[in-house]
Amino acid sequence: MARKPSSKTEFVLFDVVYNDGSQRSNRRVPKEILGGIDGDNPARAVIEEQDREIAERSGQSMPEIKVVKRSA
Repeated sequence: MARKPSSKTEFVLFDVVYNDGSQRSNRRVPKEILGGIDGDNPARAVIEEQDREIAERSGQSMPEIKVVKRSA
């Protein structure tokens, strides 16, 4: 029997290293924005936007991102 198409968004997990040496793991990025000619580059913009939202809510600034790579 065939499966029904799923409406939930699938995510790819990324590890983020910041300039101050701190690291956050398993940051979720929607799978549909990745791939193509840009590869994983759009993930950085999504994670930066997530950081802006986190900083806005917490009142604390987030350090600048140094490296973004897929989680193993």
